[in-house]
Amino acid sequence: MDRQTVALDAHLRVERPGFTLDLALRAAAGEVIALLGPNGAGKSTALRALAGLLPLSGGHLRLDGQTLEEPAAGRHTPAERRPVGVVFQDYLLFPHLSALDNVGFGLRCQGRSKKESRAAASGWLDRMGLADHAAARPAKLSGGQAQRVALARALAVRPRLLLLDEPLAALDARTRLDVRSQLRRHLAEFEAVAVLVTHDPLDAMVLADRLVVIEDGAEVQSGTPAEIARRPRTDYIARLVGLNLYQGTGEGHLVQLADGTVLATAEEVSGPAFVAFAPAAVTLYRERPATSARNLWEVTVTGLELQGAQVRAELTGPLTLAADLTPVAAAELDLSPGALVWASVKAAQTHAYPA
Repeated sequence: MDRQTVALDAHLRVERPGFTLDLALRAAAGEVIALLGPNGAGKSTALRALAGLLPLSGGHLRLDGQTLEEPAAGRHTPAERRPVGVVFQDYLLFPHLSALDNVGFGLRCQGRSKKESRAAASGWLDRMGLADHAAARPAKLSGGQAQRVALARALAVRPRLLLLDEPLAALDARTRLDVRSQLRRHLAEFEAVAVLVTHDPLDAMVLADRLVVIEDGAEVQSGTPAEIARRPRTDYIARLVGLNLYQGTGEGHLVQLADGTVLATAEEVSGPAFVAFAPAAVTLYRERPATSARNLWEVTVTGLELQGAQVRAELTGPLTLAADLTPVAAAELDLSPGALVWASVKAAQTHAYPA
């Protein structure tokens, strides 16, 4: 690892009936890792294991060189004794306590006096822009305010590991935009390791230094957001970053898929390979076009969905693919489920890389 000394060194093995999580995580102080994956992949299991809420079946968990858990050695540090802060999806603020006392709760648990805890909590609320809401109880706070109180409570105890479980999921779209920006700033200032679990690729791309994608309890890909977005290695990741993805065998500028379909690519590749291209790279025609594009297929429209200012067309033929076009273009083509159209992609708009 290039960045400083490893602060988090974990091999999380959790065995449950019908499911096993087997995941290695390493991170430097100041690094933010996002765990991504479909439902049931093991993200929340990993987070609960890091927090000490779920015991490991094997492996180990070390933080700043200290072993917090290692089943083979009979070592297990209870959750309340771990230097870990957690922000849960629904925040879990104490409804009978003010924002000030919610933030100060963890400090009191550490043995600090009420006066000292409140003074420290007041400082954290001020940093979060919530000084005027110190006396408010959770029911009187907006979603964004409650999220910031929960974050302040987690950070106030000076954790060496910060865990965030879908921290923006409960917010509406407008609030989410504002709070994401604020959370990014606070995480940039955080000096220890942060691990974020999210289903939202935008949250992950904006907040994290590194993404770890989990499927069926194991890592399938990790890297910076740019690396993941440019070179997805599974269908789930391709859908996540909005790309069409295919796997086959490359020879020069051609990649042949298992069914015999051949894709022309800009890059030369030899042996097992992936080919990816954006839905926006797909051009649709009602009649077979006279085009220089080397990738041309007759396909059937299977679905249409409005996504922001674009229409996403789902298409099936020699390839199953997605195409993005404007509402005007969709209307001019008279697109509807069941319609036959021609789809083309220029080789220059594809990206091929080793599998």
